Amino acid sequence: MELKFTLNEVPRVVEISADTLLLDLLRSMKCYSVKRGCETGNCGLCTVFVDERPVLSCSTLAARVEGRSVVTLEGLREEAEEYGAYIADEGAEQCGFCNPGLMMNAIALYRENPEATDDEIKEYLAGNLCRCSGYEGQLRGIRSYLEFKKGEVRHE
Repeated sequence: MELKFTLNEVPRVVEISADTLLLDLLRSMKCYSVKRGCETGNCGLCTVFVDERPVLSCSTLAARVEGRSVVTLEGLREEAEEYGAYIADEGAEQCGFCNPGLMMNAIALYRENPEATDDEIKEYLAGNLCRCSGYEGQLRGIRSYLEFKKGEVRHE
C-alpha cells in the first residue's frame, strides 16, 4: 500500500505492507534515533512525534500516519543538542541508549508543560526506561533545561 506522510518536514511517499510498524519504517528511512527496545510500549526508546504529540512507534502501524507529520530526533537537532547539554552536565547520559526517547519526551514536556514540577516530570517520563541510572541526574537535567528555557538560568 502507498503511504503519504511528512517526515522531519519532508513530504514522503513510500510503499509499505499493511502490518509495517512505524518503528521499522522509520529505521528503514535512516532515522536511527528511533530504537527498538522492549517492543511492548514500555521503555520509551521508540518515541517519535506524530502531529507534535509523543507516540511509541513500536506499537503504531505505519499506515496510521497517512497524511500526518512525523518528527524524529533527527528533525529536532537544535533542541536535542541544547537539551543534551543539560543531561550531560548532570552525568545522566551514561551509556546513552535511552537518550533519544528521553530527549523526545523531555522536549514534548517542555512544549506541553514548561512549568512542570518535579512530580509532573517524573509522571510524564514514567514510560522511559534507563538501565544505567537512578533517574536523579535526568530529573536534575530536565529541571535545569526547563529553568533555562524560562530564562531563569543561563547555561555556561
